[in-house]
Amino acid sequence: MKLSFEQGRVLGSMIEKAMTTPAGYPMSLNGVVVACNQVSNREPVSDLSEDEVERILRSLADDGIAKMVHRPGDRVVKYRQALNEHLETNEQETALVAVLMLRGPQTPGELRQRTSRYVEFVSLPELEGVLSDLGRRELVRRLERQPGQKESRYEELLTGDADEQPQPVDIELAEESGFESISTRTEEAASSDSLAAVEEPAVDLAADLADLKRRFEILLETLGEEIV
Repeated sequence: MKLSFEQGRVLGSMIEKAMTTPAGYPMSLNGVVVACNQVSNREPVSDLSEDEVERILRSLADDGIAKMVHRPGDRVVKYRQALNEHLETNEQETALVAVLMLRGPQTPGELRQRTSRYVEFVSLPELEGVLSDLGRRELVRRLERQPGQKESRYEELLTGDADEQPQPVDIELAEESGFESISTRTEEAASSDSLAAVEEPAVDLAADLADLKRRFEILLETLGEEIV
């Protein structure tokens, strides 16, 4: 199953509200729109319209990943997510998938902090164990640690694609391919600028001395004197 970013945002938002504010769940269409577009706990922040969200909810309902709820006394149709039923995930697994959908790749420490509103993980090893289980089911994947990062990050595979992550540049390979590194060009430019800064005053001084010598010679010729 592969979901679009927008479908993931809708499902993640509904899971979040179901687990953190169950009194307001299932959700009205307007409630889902507000949850999708909220600024907090969203990376990136989205700006989905009501028509877009309604269309997404209907497509998810067609696939059995969301449900329309008609309850006595409700003035509007409400919606609930069914992703956990479709994937057969428990509360901890569902919470991790939702937070990864809502905030992108994260470290285990970040995930433990950000899922604390959803469920409790007694320890970081417990959370990492759940991530490993999700990894075996190909629902999440551990990303290779990038230069400057202290910890590896995890991403969900329902909407995410780690292959699009920027890769470090291999300078030696770039040079073999006939390309100069940006740092090399920058250093050469800085060196050239520094040399020019030293050479320009020297050239100006030599020109001034030559001009003074010429004027002095003209003066001596006028006075009938010779240079000794």
